[in-house]
Amino acid sequence: MANPLQFLSQVRAEAAKVTWPSRRETLVTTGLVLLMVVVASIFFVSVDQLLRLIVTFLLSLAH
Repeated sequence: MANPLQFLSQVRAEAAKVTWPSRRETLVTTGLVLLMVVVASIFFVSVDQLLRLIVTFLLSLAH
């Protein structure tokens, strides 16, 4: 097991290597994620409604 002070030193060294995205990059990425969520939601609602119509039609033929 490593010395706790050595461990903390290594953690600090690794944390210093982290590069954070700029504010603009974060906003653009967030916007794209939200856009994809909306597109995926519209797609799945459309497919769900189409399947509902098909199943309703098929069940109405059984009567």
